Amino acid sequence: MSASLTVVSNSTPLIALSRIGRLDLLKQYFSEIVIPQAVYQEVVVSGGDRCGAKEVKKLERIKVKEIKNNLAVETFGTIVDRGEAEAIVLAAEMKASLLMIDDADGRGVALGMGLKVTGTVGILLMAAKDGKVELKRSLDQLLAAGFRLSEKEYQRIIELSGSNHES
Repeated sequence: MSASLTVVSNSTPLIALSRIGRLDLLKQYFSEIVIPQAVYQEVVVSGGDRCGAKEVKKLERIKVKEIKNNLAVETFGTIVDRGEAEAIVLAAEMKASLLMIDDADGRGVALGMGLKVTGTVGILLMAAKDGKVELKRSLDQLLAAGFRLSEKEYQRIIELSGSNHES
């Protein structure tokens, strides 16, 4: 992926990458990371001293942008939480290159709208392919930090990436 891309992000990928000390990967792949107000509120304001709050606030490439279509946010809010709904709507409004979202329901809504999506694991897969991280080690760190990933999905990711030989 080119570093000239703009990505819209939900809170989970920002927090998860912060927890394993790899929020820097976003700067390497994206020229601008845009988050809606609800995500900023969740990560930075409500996050207080939790992991991700200071990192997201300090990352100069992160821009907070207001959404315009509040009706769409309210509609999607029946399926996903406010931050996810705003991230989906903002990605659509901006015609963003990519939406970073981990929630399965949120991904389904976004894909249904024709948005291109990735998540925390997708960013790690890109970085592993480019030799910037060891995938298995990064996934293990994510799991140790409380990231939810089933054993079956973990094994599938490792097998698909060809990383099962890493320690």
